[in-house]
Amino acid sequence: MRVSQVHKAPWRRMLLLAATVVPAVGCQVDIGGQTLPSGFYLQDDVQYFPPGPEFKLSKEAAAMKTYKEEQAAQQRAVSAGLSSPVRR
Repeated sequence: MRVSQVHKAPWRRMLLLAATVVPAVGCQVDIGGQTLPSGFYLQDDVQYFPPGPEFKLSKEAAAMKTYKEEQAAQQRAVSAGLSSPVRR
């Protein structure tokens, strides 16, 4: 029994559609441990992250320095014989 031309046409159309759509789809691929970009990476919007401080713990370092200075001032006040320590 032969399949009529009417039944072959949808399969040919689907095959032609798949052959034209698949190469046009951009996606990342992993080849040899490298993640390669899609074909549309030039049109992608770029996210910008401004550079931060070189020393990440600057607030903590400033707080520790202030604490040490306060402790040293209290020690000087106690050793000088003052009854109440210096407060900021």
